[in-house]
Amino acid sequence: MGEILTREALIARVRAERAAGRTIAFANGCFDILHVGHVRYLDAAAQEADVLVVAINDDASVRALKGENRPILAAEHRAELVAALRSVDYVVIFPEATVAPLLEALQPDVHCKGTDYTVDTVPERETVRAYGGRIAIVGDPKNHSTRDLLARIASSS
Repeated sequence: MGEILTREALIARVRAERAAGRTIAFANGCFDILHVGHVRYLDAAAQEADVLVVAINDDASVRALKGENRPILAAEHRAELVAALRSVDYVVIFPEATVAPLLEALQPDVHCKGTDYTVDTVPERETVRAYGGRIAIVGDPKNHSTRDLLARIASSS
């Protein structure tokens, strides 16, 4: 099971992993209702390096991104679910509108994004390039979403 860490503890842990010669992959998202698309994305991200760090949007940033009725699950619960996945080593909750500050602090070897992006549309691409990291587009086609899952639930009740 992965560990849920504070930003400060994660920075120290990533430093120790690097000192041990391990490479770091980084993925991020809301992970509001965990579904197969999330699992496939994180499994693929884990294949990009020795260690996978997952950053989860806090509740306020999910509301700003997805609307007032979201998130469905609190950040602590989303973090616990993601940490339980076998491919995940570390989880951190972040409050910023983007993960750029966290990427700057951790400087992972690879920043992984889902297939709804291209290398040129990743919002943090310049941050990653500036420190010499690479971007990987991973996971299966974006055929799964929390929004679609919620709509199916609503229509079945």
